[in-house]
Amino acid sequence: MDALFYVIPVLIIVVVLCAAVAVIRRARATSRAWSSGLTAEARCLRTYTTTSGGAGDTRVSTTLHHVYEFTTREGRTVRFEERSGSGTILEGDIVTVYYTADHPERATAEAPARAKLALGTGLALVFFGAFIAFCIGFIVVTHEAAPAADNFMTP
Repeated sequence: MDALFYVIPVLIIVVVLCAAVAVIRRARATSRAWSSGLTAEARCLRTYTTTSGGAGDTRVSTTLHHVYEFTTREGRTVRFEERSGSGTILEGDIVTVYYTADHPERATAEAPARAKLALGTGLALVFFGAFIAFCIGFIVVTHEAAPAADNFMTP
């Protein structure tokens, strides 16, 4: 039973580390797309929303998605989806997208905003770090308190 006090926080740490890696990868891909110098005019093919939460007393969150299609300089047609885009972009609108030559499917329609990207990534990593620190603290406190609890229960 005591193992659960170690296993569950370690599993939470692994999940949080995976989320941190995903945030860093997305930020790097966006930064590379902005830095590549390659742009194209893309058409918004579709917009839709997804919702999550709402069970019981939990908050409902809605995410706006856009599906874009553009042609690279080499003539390749690329279609990609982007989450959390601008609410002012509607189906049929033409937008500028930024992409890299080696991975045009990782394009972005977000206008370059390096400070905003760095701040958002940094805040997410600070949050993840605090969560990991809490889990490590929980493990340490549990490890230190377990012998004391065993001694307390024995006469």
